[in-house]
Amino acid sequence: MLSYQWDDQALVKSIYARLKEDGLPVWMDIEGGVTGNVNDSMAAGVEEAAVICPFMTPAYQASRSCKKELNYADSREVMIVPIMLTDNWEASEWLGLITAGLLWVDFRNTEAEEHFEMSLRSLEEEIMFNAGHLLAVEEPPREEEEDQPEAPQARLKKKPGRAFRHALSLLYIRESALRFALLLAGGRDEQPDPRTTVGLSGTSGESCYWVEMKANGCKYYRSVVTDRYLGFDPSRNRVHSEVSPSATEEWLMLVDPTDQSHRRAVIIKNKDSGRFLAVQDGDFVGLPSYNEDCKWFLE
Repeated sequence: MLSYQWDDQALVKSIYARLKEDGLPVWMDIEGGVTGNVNDSMAAGVEEAAVICPFMTPAYQASRSCKKELNYADSREVMIVPIMLTDNWEASEWLGLITAGLLWVDFRNTEAEEHFEMSLRSLEEEIMFNAGHLLAVEEPPREEEEDQPEAPQARLKKKPGRAFRHALSLLYIRESALRFALLLAGGRDEQPDPRTTVGLSGTSGESCYWVEMKANGCKYYRSVVTDRYLGFDPSRNRVHSEVSPSATEEWLMLVDPTDQSHRRAVIIKNKDSGRFLAVQDGDFVGLPSYNEDCKWFLE
């Protein structure tokens, strides 16, 4: 469901059209979403939604109708993927409360077609990450071809977790290659190390994906191949994985508002140490304050 304030209807309509074109089931009020009583239709839209996308602006925050929509969605525990349209502004009051800690998708300054396309891809990936298991993604329409009897695979797929790629070095956070190789070989640790060093890799793969799990005001990240939790040891400046989560495996992840790439740029902060996860000279480092070395892209 796309939730927006009337002034942004043209942009929202173009996003609606592209989401539909790419096979996502999407609801918008002026595209057949409202029939009969407006309030009843809006309530039905929320009730049937797997995800609601609020297009955040000062006007959206000031709108009573938008407030009712998003509050109702929040009360029903509908997943929220916020979309930011306004430069140098952040949500506050009721909107700030509902969206606190959520990753918003950057649609600021998307007049250029390239920027719009990158933001759209980010939005689709964030929707699929949050609710891909709940959505019936349709095949995009295509022309029939005689020599192609089998239908192509769906364009949009839910990934096994989040992959973190460093913005400057382009390296991925990767679970221990040794432990991953042991699992692939069918072996096991008789006396597993409580902590295993996590490394960086120039190529992606299963060992680079981490399942995001909610914790108390933060997130845990569990390797999809070893089920071990990502953590940080400030005394050694070392990133590790551990069998069960503790304080050192608690992370805060926020959108990097300074990024102008229109990708899913984030800042990752270890809650226990207060250090920002960064890469310098090809190695992990925890920095006390943010700089460009702390920027990561979600893939």
